[in-house]
Amino acid sequence: MGVKDTANLAMIPAAYAEDKVYSVLPSDGDGDFTFTRTGSGTRINKGGYIETMAENVPRLNYRLDADGNPTECAELLLEESRQNIKTYSEQVGSWTQSSISTSSNQAIAPNGTFTADKIIEDTATTSHKVYQSVLTTSGQPYTWSVFLKADTRSKARLNIFGAYAEFDITNASVIATSGVISQSIERYPNGWVRCSITETANSSSTLTYVYLLNNAGSVSYTGDGTSGLFVWGGQMELGSTMTSYIPTPSSSAITRNKDSAIKQPFGDLAGDYPITLYWKGRITGYDSGGFNTQSFAGIAKNNDAIRYLNLKFYSTTQLQLERRNTTQRIDYISYTTQLDDVKKIAIKYISSTHVVIYIDGIEVFNDSSLTAVSWDFDSIYIGQFRYNADTGKRIPADELFVWNKALTDAEMVEITTP
Repeated sequence: MGVKDTANLAMIPAAYAEDKVYSVLPSDGDGDFTFTRTGSGTRINKGGYIETMAENVPRLNYRLDADGNPTECAELLLEESRQNIKTYSEQVGSWTQSSISTSSNQAIAPNGTFTADKIIEDTATTSHKVYQSVLTTSGQPYTWSVFLKADTRSKARLNIFGAYAEFDITNASVIATSGVISQSIERYPNGWVRCSITETANSSSTLTYVYLLNNAGSVSYTGDGTSGLFVWGGQMELGSTMTSYIPTPSSSAITRNKDSAIKQPFGDLAGDYPITLYWKGRITGYDSGGFNTQSFAGIAKNNDAIRYLNLKFYSTTQLQLERRNTTQRIDYISYTTQLDDVKKIAIKYISSTHVVIYIDGIEVFNDSSLTAVSWDFDSIYIGQFRYNADTGKRIPADELFVWNKALTDAEMVEITTP
């Protein structure tokens, strides 16, 4: 029997129903999580296609590897609320055309339907582009993303707020940038990539551009009248990271609401220290400016927002341990991560004053002289940070285990070693 078999709670995303994420342990159902999300949301299914899941249905997401293949095991996709303000997101012909034309329904799209459009350059000596105006709030970060597939052209530029990044679609690489905060390109099945750029708004509106580049990588050139590439699924969202695709089929922006997975109260939870939590998952964001960062998992008090034990991703170089009963206690931990890192983290609360943390097989924190926080907790939250109330931020989870005991150091190494 392995150490994971001895857990009091084991959630491995595999089985779900409406309003429910099933846990493997305990087997009597007491550890099943209540799931909520108002409205639909999309996931990547086991076949690698984007699929829409109905309201209050959990999203078991098969994230893609570097080659665009879906992983064998799913993550429980938990995200904050986001809105796609890029309307007619899959109808490229409704976007403004400049020295370009659009031919509708020319290829199988990333959602498995024959709805992807092709943009085709004309013969003018100029830039060849499609674009659409969206309203923005100056000073806020926005992320513009779109799915592209090479045809007789294989390079493209995305542009917002005068900043841009250029991409080689065939090689799934970034070839040039100017002014952007960040950029990314991710492979999807069947030759598709999803490209994104993030930039801070400098006005109350912007144009969301897709430019064709010629084989030499030039944005202004003499077109041949036949060359182009496939475009589908544009998304412009307020935020510094790209989130799952939100279809916007008409002139109205569409909001995907936040996901929540909560077990409150959990009858098999320890009645006092010690307790150990283990989480495996993907880092999807930071916010060192305040209380909106993502906690990988939290222990809390049912219906009492100020009682919690959290470990959160505070910045790319720091974790933050937060414990609170009546008074908040904060400890900062130096640890370097980056977006989309998949980490294995175990934290054992040995007593009201002693906490030990292991990440990827290494002890990163061990302090037995912390300010005491007495036990008064009965609930488990996945990927949700508590601070007076739900902040709305989320982080997905590959696994979550809880033991009503302090694991040994050897066991901490065993469960967290990659």
